[in-house]
Order: sequence, then C-alpha cells, then structure tokens
Amino acid sequence: MPDKQIRVLVVDDSAVVRQVMVQLLERQPDITVIGAVSDPIFAMSKMNQSWPDVVVLDIEMPRMDGITFLKELMSVRPTPVVICSTLTEKGAETSMQAMAAGAVTIVTKPKIGLKSFLEEDAGDVVNAVRIAAVTDMRRMKALTMANRSHVKHSNASTSSSSQAMSSTTDRLVAIGTSTGGTQALEVVLTQLSRVCPGIVIVQHMPEKFTGAFAARLNNLSEIEVREAQTGDRVIPGRALLAPGGMHMAIKRSGAQYVVEVMDGPFVNRHKPSVDVLFNSVAKWAGKNALGVIMTGMGDDGARGLKEMYDAGALTVSQDESSCVVYGMPKEAVKLGAVRQELQLQSIAGFIERYGAADN
Repeated sequence: MPDKQIRVLVVDDSAVVRQVMVQLLERQPDITVIGAVSDPIFAMSKMNQSWPDVVVLDIEMPRMDGITFLKELMSVRPTPVVICSTLTEKGAETSMQAMAAGAVTIVTKPKIGLKSFLEEDAGDVVNAVRIAAVTDMRRMKALTMANRSHVKHSNASTSSSSQAMSSTTDRLVAIGTSTGGTQALEVVLTQLSRVCPGIVIVQHMPEKFTGAFAARLNNLSEIEVREAQTGDRVIPGRALLAPGGMHMAIKRSGAQYVVEVMDGPFVNRHKPSVDVLFNSVAKWAGKNALGVIMTGMGDDGARGLKEMYDAGALTVSQDESSCVVYGMPKEAVKLGAVRQELQLQSIAGFIERYGAADN
C-alpha cells in the first residue's frame, strides 16, 4: 500500500450513492474513505474528528445544501472538493455555482444505473479525487476571492463594438486548460474588451456542464462567450467554448475562421482535447495565432502547442506561481513549446496587445 493515502469523505444524501462511492474508492490502494455521510451537518461533525484530504460532495441535500457547505469550508479551512452532480441542466447550473465557490472539479452521477456507473466510470471518479488531492488550495482560494469582485457586465453593444463584432480577423487566440481552469478563465475573460481577437477554448469539463459555464462567463464578461456549434465564426469580441463530450477544431473558410464540433475517440484521456484544437490551429492559422496553455493536470495540449510553435505561432503558458495545478504548462515548457511564461493576471493584457499589434 502506498505510504501516502488520500483520505476521502463522501457527502451525499443517497444511501445507494454513498455505498457505490465507497466501494469504488476503496478499491484503490492509494485511497482511504474515512466516512460517508448524508449531509453537511454530519460531515462537519465527522471532519472535527478527522479532516479529509478530499471531499466528494453532492449539492442538493437536506438541512444544508452543498454550496453553502462548500463556501463555509473555503472560509474556514480550504479543502479540495469534488462535486458529484447529476447530468441535468439544473445540476449543471448549480455545479457552476459550486465551481465558482472553489470546487476543484465535477464528476457526473446517473440517476439510475449505479451498478454500471461503478463498473464503467470508476476511472473518472478516481482520477478526479487524485487530481483534487494535489490541487493548490491556497491559489484556488485566492482565485475564488478575486473572482467574487466581478460585476455583471452588459452585453449590449455600442456602435463601435458592434462594428468590431461583425468584422473578421486573420488572428485568433486558442486557450487550453483543465483543473483550476474555470476560475482562471473567469479571471482572463472578464478582463477582455470587445475588440479583443476571436478566441477558441477547450476546458476539460463533462458533457452538459460547458453550456452553463459559457452562460456564466457570458454574464460576467464584456465579450460574448458561448458554447461552440459547428459553423460558428471566430470573430473579435467572441469566445467559443468546446462542448463537453465533443472535440472542437478550427478551419479556414475563405477569409474567415470557423469551428467544427465533432465526436471521436478520447485524446489524452479527454474529450474535448486541447491537442485536437491546437493541432487544427497550427494547421489552419499557423503564425496568425496565439496559443495559451493554462493550469491543469496532465499533458493534454503540450504537443499541440509545440505544433503551433513550429508553425510560427506565438505561444505562452501560465507560470507555476499562479497555477492551481502546474501540469499542462510544465509539460509544454519541457517540450520547448512555450515562448513566454506569464502570470495569470497578465494573460488578458497580453491577448489585448497581441490583437492590437500590426499583422
């Protein structure tokens, strides 16, 4: 058995879900479940006796909902939290609130078919717990606190921004991120103006949750943010987010860039994959693109960013000091794919300057 055990507390009002989660996690030699309780009140009592490394948390529970509990946890003792949510529109919206409050990532649970969930999706849950266990919660809390200061912007266009939105550009920005990326993207996108270059984004996130995430960012940002559909144009002042469970690529259509959303096998264990997007940008945009790789576990996007670098693109990464998980940027740096490392707070300004520079 490994020397360092990941101590997990499961909080879910369904006895069946608790049973399944305990079985699933206890199969792993590096994970120990220290408790499985039905609501946050019981959870707090349990945590006073033995503090977990990771909490797997449902949202809708009696006595205290998961989001209230999460906020209290973040204020008292920031602890990695994995949200366990059903694949519904309502579940997606509330899960986005939880991510904004400081949750690390989301795993989906079915309303029925828990036995098959245990057999088929165990890897997703276990991987989420392991990622959460290495997350820098100090940085996560700092990001969460910074993002709470954002005010809702109006998406109504002025005459000048309408003109910018209807124009096309030879330049585009491609962003890839994973763990910590929901908070990091909020920092970047809410600082951008409507004359920034067109942006395409892959954020590792389950199916159905990306729509709610894009809607949240759209409400917070001056630019337009939406979940991508095949044929959407990449234009200034617009950010297109790859749908969960689908890959996204760009193509050239005359003087315009458009996105293609397609199914396919997992790439680097992800769908959408950052590498799929970056490879397409290297092919179709080449030196007219800026690639940005940000916080996240693993190496998805590193090789794609190297393809962009080799095609003449400008490539940057989020630096270690501002990453929640310094994985994807680290791998890109090791491959020689990064021309410059930037702190998170500097990325939006870099994008604006890139868009304003002469072609």
